[in-house]
Amino acid sequence: MKNKRFEADMSTRHATHLFLILGGLLLLLGGVSLAKGNLFITQYEGDTLHLMEIVLRMAQGELIHHDFMTPIGALAFWPIVWFLQAGFGMGSAFIWSQILIAVACLPAIWWAARSRMQLGLGVVFGGACLVLILALLHGGVDASTSVSMHYNRWAWAAAFVAITLAVLRPIGSKNSVADGVIIGVMMAILLMIKVTYFAAFAPGIIVALLARKDLKALVVALVTGSAIMAALTLWLGVSFWAAYLLDLLTVAGSEVRSAPGADFADVIGAPAYVAGSMAGLSGVIFLRQGGRLSEGLALLVLLPGFFYVTYQNFGNDPKWLMLLGVLLWAAMPEIGVRNGRGWDMRWATQMVAIASFVLIVPIYFNMTYSPVRNLTATLEDFTPVLAGNEQHADLKTAKLRAQRVDVSRPFDREGQPFAARADAEHREDVTEFMGAALPECSIETGLPSFFQTIAGDLEEAGYGQARIMTADLFNSYWMFGDFKPTQGGAPWYYGDLPGYETAEYLMVPLCAVLPAVRDEILGNVTEAGTDGLREVRRTETYILFDKR
Repeated sequence: MKNKRFEADMSTRHATHLFLILGGLLLLLGGVSLAKGNLFITQYEGDTLHLMEIVLRMAQGELIHHDFMTPIGALAFWPIVWFLQAGFGMGSAFIWSQILIAVACLPAIWWAARSRMQLGLGVVFGGACLVLILALLHGGVDASTSVSMHYNRWAWAAAFVAITLAVLRPIGSKNSVADGVIIGVMMAILLMIKVTYFAAFAPGIIVALLARKDLKALVVALVTGSAIMAALTLWLGVSFWAAYLLDLLTVAGSEVRSAPGADFADVIGAPAYVAGSMAGLSGVIFLRQGGRLSEGLALLVLLPGFFYVTYQNFGNDPKWLMLLGVLLWAAMPEIGVRNGRGWDMRWATQMVAIASFVLIVPIYFNMTYSPVRNLTATLEDFTPVLAGNEQHADLKTAKLRAQRVDVSRPFDREGQPFAARADAEHREDVTEFMGAALPECSIETGLPSFFQTIAGDLEEAGYGQARIMTADLFNSYWMFGDFKPTQGGAPWYYGDLPGYETAEYLMVPLCAVLPAVRDEILGNVTEAGTDGLREVRRTETYILFDKR
């Protein structure tokens, strides 16, 4: 009786200490992020404009997927929108939204760590989840800050919790209802942030629960997830899901950004990734040989999902390696278990877990340190992304990147110094539209200045209040001037002609953010017919066509 009471006391202390440590980390990361009063970004201004356009349109009452096109789910933006509607600036709204998500997910993170791990490993797991949510950087190893792809980080955190609860057996008494509810909620979060994660990890989670015969948790998870989806359908309507699916299908068939990075084979076998892939496969083998049959099977089914999500995300960071290390350490075989070759399976599994941690630590350290970079940023080196907008002046970007406009042009075309050495196979044909050749030019830096200058010129020319579609990757000009966003448009171009029917004007930039996108859009416009287009303005930076 005394032993049981002692174990209960230790379990309570473990749970309390874990919650206090994780809560303290949340307060620390969130507080450091807020302390400066501004959000300073040093890379990926284009992604920033993409995010800003989506949340500003939603804050104005537009419904995602219905009124504009994006494959990213609504939950990736709702928290930011709520703070914008409460009067916060863009920078503080972003930081507070991350804190809100972290607070909301803390009980689930704590439960997964408490019920499956000892205190030390639980702190590692919980800390990794909170860093994924609260970082001011998508990942990578560049010493920078950015709001880019925040939704990928949030989705990884939710996936970590769901996978952990499904794969690992409880240390103490089993609570299938709690496990199932949390798994169901986390999977619904994945579905409403980025479907890729849901599709990649759902099979592995189902196999994991079946393998350890926790049918009750599986049923509760399915019921919980279904209930959440039903509630969302009652709120948003059936048409919301149809529009969401249409956006996803458009991106799946897109040549622009269906896979924005390394090839799938490279994500598995290229020099930068092969060690992680070998760690994953070794983990499966050692778990199975060590008697952890269900855990090994679940990991085997999850590995393709890990590879695919890594392949599909820009930057191709194998963030799953942190989870791999946690799973292997928590599920390591008993002492003395050896395989047919006489290897100690507990020791072998530990070594693979340590290797996984070592491989991924630089990326997680970079994310962990990003709020400190924001705190130590020098205000004089930054300028608002949206110049002249007082509410959103707390989102700033480096002056060097905002005010210095650099472009890239070929130097081996006819009449140029290196024309004699040119190889036509290495150059695309010059794009023509409406009988005129367009310059080969792409923007390298200075997007805020580029958009601000063109928007100002259009306003001075009398085109204020117009709906203008741009033949380029972004349609962000309306945020920099007195314009209306195109109905049904795309903050980030993926394919077809989103927003073209409702646009009053078509603007063709002479120097594009992504010339390949400009060429694709103009090709689609040409196929649709150009008889109704009339050139009304031409400058050194753009051509404007009236399509009314």
